[in-house]
Amino acid sequence: MTGESTKHMGQRIKLVGILKDKGILDINVLDAISNIPRHLFMDSAFQNHAYQDKAFPIGENQTISQPYTVAFQTQELKLKKGMKILEIGTGSGYQTAVLCQMGANVFTIERQYKLYRKCLKILPKLGYNPKKIIFGDGYQGYLPQSPYDRIIVTAGSSELPKKLLSQLKIGGLMVIPVGLNIQKMFVIKRKSENEFDKITKGNFRFVPMLKNKN
Repeated sequence: MTGESTKHMGQRIKLVGILKDKGILDINVLDAISNIPRHLFMDSAFQNHAYQDKAFPIGENQTISQPYTVAFQTQELKLKKGMKILEIGTGSGYQTAVLCQMGANVFTIERQYKLYRKCLKILPKLGYNPKKIIFGDGYQGYLPQSPYDRIIVTAGSSELPKKLLSQLKIGGLMVIPVGLNIQKMFVIKRKSENEFDKITKGNFRFVPMLKNKN
């Protein structure tokens, strides 16, 4: 793979060890993290730091999430191969790659046009092929492919978006950070047409999930 080296592979092994120590135990999540070249989803200025457990800027006032956050959200999805996933916030494409690596059928939405265009190129180039990359408002979800087995939101939402809840399959899970400056991670299970179980899984910090202006 272009830009890959034994050094990078060694750094990923160390990162996986850090994630294990922090409570990430899903072997499929850890395998994905160990195989995906995170440095290739980042600006060249930050690539030497790619396997630190930190978030970094990717432009458009957005970030590539901390590896622990990516792994935590993915683990909470309880993902199985072949599931249909809606991802809100494609960003750098790194979380999308993790979901693809784990065998999910991914539909992903990005609001920032430059990041959307970048992901259209980089994901297939690196061998990750989501079913569709959508330029649009994440609060609206993507109705044509609903309902979804899983929904993951990778930006801090000011509320639980009703349209996303309505696009979740009965029995499905949504993992979403909700709040303003600091978010609580919600894991939501849809039990019936109008009934949802909600539990919280600690505090996180995300860039805000923005609505379209129109």
